Amino acid sequence: MTEAPTRAQRMRERLAERRAEHVKKGTFYRVVFAVAGVIVTLAGVAMLVTPGPAFVIIPIGLAMLALEFAWAERALDHALDRADQAQRKAAQTTRGERILAAGAAALAVAAFVAAAVVWDIPVLPV
Repeated sequence: MTEAPTRAQRMRERLAERRAEHVKKGTFYRVVFAVAGVIVTLAGVAMLVTPGPAFVIIPIGLAMLALEFAWAERALDHALDRADQAQRKAAQTTRGERILAAGAAALAVAAFVAAAVVWDIPVLPV
């Protein structure tokens, strides 16, 4: 029996198919697309320190750049491998670890609400 392809493997296959179509496009289109990929990637990097879905946006930008540049494809492959590792690790957590994490999150929310009430933080209408 063969093992089912992982999400990362399916993404790599789709990227190869799109690259085959992308190289047929004109030079102007490819340059504009590469610039857009740089902008999206930089926006994702900025979201590492500002609010936003950085770990969604950065791979999108890298996927755009991977159609043109080998270094971006290597970076995307590395990111996909790390995401697969994180997914497997998260799936292997025990019930106790999940309960502990939920308890820690609940305590953090309770601490924030208590601080908002005690110090009259205007974030919450309390």
